[in-house]
Amino acid sequence: MFNEESFLDNLEKMKYGNLVIEKKEYVILKRLINLSTYYKDETFRKTVKKLIGELETAWIVDNSEMPEDVVRFNSIIDIGSKGGWYKTFQLVLPTESDIKKDKISILTPMGAALIGYAKNDSVIWDFPKGTKELTIKQVHQGKQHINLDMVL
Repeated sequence: MFNEESFLDNLEKMKYGNLVIEKKEYVILKRLINLSTYYKDETFRKTVKKLIGELETAWIVDNSEMPEDVVRFNSIIDIGSKGGWYKTFQLVLPTESDIKKDKISILTPMGAALIGYAKNDSVIWDFPKGTKELTIKQVHQGKQHINLDMVL
């Protein structure tokens, strides 16, 4: 159910007002989302549905226009919560996901929650154990860029 107050609170915590996604990464995300419609897991389906909604208003920009502080594929992200929880991980394609190496897929609830947000943004997202508010403490861009031909 749409909660206008929560929505407006969340907008105020976004540096750029909307998600910011690089053009080629947007194409990859849309393809991954289309493929993911076959999954049966309810949490996963809710994650994808929310991401689809956020992508509808995202700013799609050229690679040269991407702000350095925005979470994107291969970004290394430091996040934390008000309760003191803190985590560092790299956001990757589903095929590169490896939780033991702190590489989290874009299609996990955590990955989908953070893509397109910027440093110091707060994100409110539904996770398997309930709704959480996370703050992006730091964003480092990974050196490895996605080879679009390998993905598509």
